[in-house]
Amino acid sequence: MKIVGENLNIMSNTIGPALRGRDTGPVQNMARDETAAGIDYLDLNIGPARKAGDEMMAWAVDVVQKVTDIPLSLDTTNPIAMEAGLKTYRGRALVNSVSLQPERLEKLLPMVKEYNAEMIGLLWGVEGMPRDANERCLLAVDLVYKANEMGIPNEDIWIDPIVTPVSVEINQVQACLEFMSMLGDIAPGCKSIIGLSNVSNGTPTHLRPYLNRTYMIMLMKYGLYSAIADAFDSELISIARGEMPEIVNLVHRVMDGERPDMASLSQQEAEYVKTVRVLTGESLYSHSWLEV
Repeated sequence: MKIVGENLNIMSNTIGPALRGRDTGPVQNMARDETAAGIDYLDLNIGPARKAGDEMMAWAVDVVQKVTDIPLSLDTTNPIAMEAGLKTYRGRALVNSVSLQPERLEKLLPMVKEYNAEMIGLLWGVEGMPRDANERCLLAVDLVYKANEMGIPNEDIWIDPIVTPVSVEINQVQACLEFMSMLGDIAPGCKSIIGLSNVSNGTPTHLRPYLNRTYMIMLMKYGLYSAIADAFDSELISIARGEMPEIVNLVHRVMDGERPDMASLSQQEAEYVKTVRVLTGESLYSHSWLEV
């Protein structure tokens, strides 16, 4: 599966000031480091960029594409900045993202078509976030229909069901799993993508990788195509590359109801099993779930 590196982000304490100050060094160094880590796409996130966002995005795209050939995901809620990035980029961009909010549809769908880009379809509706898997299905069908009307084929649409923190709402975590199991039927040809780190948002830093890796494996059971994730989590990259099939198989068996003898498992295997139980709601989330 594909990994989209999340680390070139304006929220970063080092990248944010570099983007705002047009400091080439930190931005290009991060792009080089993410590329060396083995990602497939690089997400260039400048946020809302309300002040001179078009200049910031054009500059960032220009300096990043000088040091890497990895395809870029252009990430901003500012449509003017998005178009500036599309004009500057020499490759085929991934537009992150197009939601069902009328103003975003009206401005971004024509851009996707004009610049021959691919798009992330974010399942955020007029009334906000979907409440369950069924609402996600309705939003996905609506979004794909509108994109098709613009001449954008399913194969160029990456559906993002919106991942939320396990520490806040376990039902939403489970709803994404349920939705992913249905996506192939309701939107054939579309790809799937998630903001993986959202599932561990708000949890202790040292525990976040366990949740991220396990949830990615769980979604892989239903054909997850891509995840926006930490480029420097080497174990996560290994999983995405198919290098840890025993762990993937173990997680999927536990999802299917198997209850392995914990005493017979390695520490790594036990950590994955415990984390599956938290992410399925079998065990309540707490910061000490690995110690129980």
